[in-house]
Amino acid sequence: MKKRLQNKVSESRLTLPLVIVYACICWVVCGLINSNLWLQFGCFALSAFAMLMLNNTNALIRIYSRMVSCSFLVLSCMACFLFPSVVGGISQLLFITAYLILFFTYQDTNSPGTTYYGFLSLGLATLAWVHLFFFIPFFWLLMLTNLQSLSWRTFFASLFGVATPYVLLLSWGFFSNNLTPFIDHFSPLFNLHMPFDMSILTINQMVTFIFLVVMAIVGALHFWSTSYLDKFRIRKIYGLFIKMDIAVFFLILLQPQHYDHLIRLGIINTAPLVAHFFALTNSKLSNLTFIAATVFILLFTAYNIWMSSLQF
Repeated sequence: MKKRLQNKVSESRLTLPLVIVYACICWVVCGLINSNLWLQFGCFALSAFAMLMLNNTNALIRIYSRMVSCSFLVLSCMACFLFPSVVGGISQLLFITAYLILFFTYQDTNSPGTTYYGFLSLGLATLAWVHLFFFIPFFWLLMLTNLQSLSWRTFFASLFGVATPYVLLLSWGFFSNNLTPFIDHFSPLFNLHMPFDMSILTINQMVTFIFLVVMAIVGALHFWSTSYLDKFRIRKIYGLFIKMDIAVFFLILLQPQHYDHLIRLGIINTAPLVAHFFALTNSKLSNLTFIAATVFILLFTAYNIWMSSLQF
């Protein structure tokens, strides 16, 4: 079978190192040194490493390929206007960590310890961005349908995991006789805005959102049509990515004021779908799609870097 450009890139051992260099250049150009973005960059680097581990421990692609990590890095750099957010970087890292831990519970209803640590990561993420609480029930649903690990033991372990940071925070509040920070932390959950008001988004935010949705749809359609070639476990994991993507994109439409946080979750879940599509297809159309997507990402990244440099 003739290898096209997309296959050579997807299977090359040089791709990931080159993409890492590309990502570092993007950060430097965006003000890594001048704007003191080292903490944000550290979260970004750890998130990329966590995505690499997510791919390695679960064998998300049935051939040798580092496209999951590469897709994550490239899509994240495309949305370089997100770089300055420390809160976003921390919540993104902890969200990936939760995936990394919870995937070990696949078909294991007797794994309260692992489940606890996975939801502890989510609980810590809610300290950074409280609206992640909206995803907790969705995680329980995915544990039931995709990870097949939900039982009474894992359910209560998840509750304890999420509650642990808040028990410590509440204890400190009682100790210092000041519960105001604890109460104020939850107040944003009740601040709802006009749904579907996409006018509050900038042009580059809208284009990023549309591109991500298109790539997620392409990746999902490809996966559904070829999923019989993957192991049952991988089919369940990719089904989780697709369902989470749908939830994230729907929430962006409902409450677009949370775009900057939600789009990070969209990148996390779309990256494996994009990687699966480009690594495991070999048609002229998919190769043209790969070239077109690459050119668009490079040009749009340059545009976003230029726009972001005006703000830093």
